[in-house]
Amino acid sequence: MPDLAELFPGFASHWIDGPAGKVFARSQGEGAPLVLLHGFPQTMAMWQRLAPSRAERFCVVLIDLRGYGWPAAPDSSGGALYAKRAMGEDVVAVMETLGYARFHLAGHDRGARVGYRLALDHPGRVSKLALLDILPTVEVWKNARAGATPPDHWTYLSRPAPAPEQEIGRDPSAYFEGLMAKWAAHGLEAFDPTALAHCRAGWGDPTRIHAMCEDYRAGATLDLAADVADLAAGKKILCPTLVVTGDFYLTRGGGEAPRDVWRRTFAPAAQGAEVPNGHFVAEEAPAETLAAVLGFL
Repeated sequence: MPDLAELFPGFASHWIDGPAGKVFARSQGEGAPLVLLHGFPQTMAMWQRLAPSRAERFCVVLIDLRGYGWPAAPDSSGGALYAKRAMGEDVVAVMETLGYARFHLAGHDRGARVGYRLALDHPGRVSKLALLDILPTVEVWKNARAGATPPDHWTYLSRPAPAPEQEIGRDPSAYFEGLMAKWAAHGLEAFDPTALAHCRAGWGDPTRIHAMCEDYRAGATLDLAADVADLAAGKKILCPTLVVTGDFYLTRGGGEAPRDVWRRTFAPAAQGAEVPNGHFVAEEAPAETLAAVLGFL
């Protein structure tokens, strides 16, 4: 994998034992702990425009999700090892090892899904939660099945193995960069070349292509079931929650504002903030995203 030193100068590196193998993290700063979780199909490199400035006020902890970037990418079937509940346990392991039982958390895309699942499962762990450009998993599938939004990559990646792995493996960069260009307001120019190189190195590994597919298989089954069960039980996110969205929202469906979706489902008191540009708000609109999240924290 490419060296991340130039993206996060001064950040310490940590290899920590998690429930399914080694987890990789970087940290810097002295204040309240703040975990940053990346999304699909990226790595912690996505935070390179925000993390250094946040380290002036917080102890920033960057974590590569299981199967992405540097950590272990355990073999799995049917999404079993990539359920967001399981991936949240990696975050708990990292933070306990670093000496933190409670922490703020900001996540983008898949990282936000790990974040809200962790907040539901471990209400004492997350003190404040910032969710960047997502709806609850149960809402994504509801909208897709109703025809309100196209199922797109959710259905494609969650097909049984090894079909999507083999198809993507023929030209991983064409597939993943195609998605990123589609979801960004101005194509791939939004991304730092070094950060993009780090992503390319990850998705060039067949074990990590499998991990990403397993992530989405979990989204179609285990994660969906967890959301349905919690909704039926009336379970809520207890900590203050901020929902940050771009100009267009990939899975909005039906015209309901993302903040209102979260209020209706898991976060009754959720705050909302909209920033310009596309799905990758931390990279496309770093100043606006930083202002929204710092103001919330």
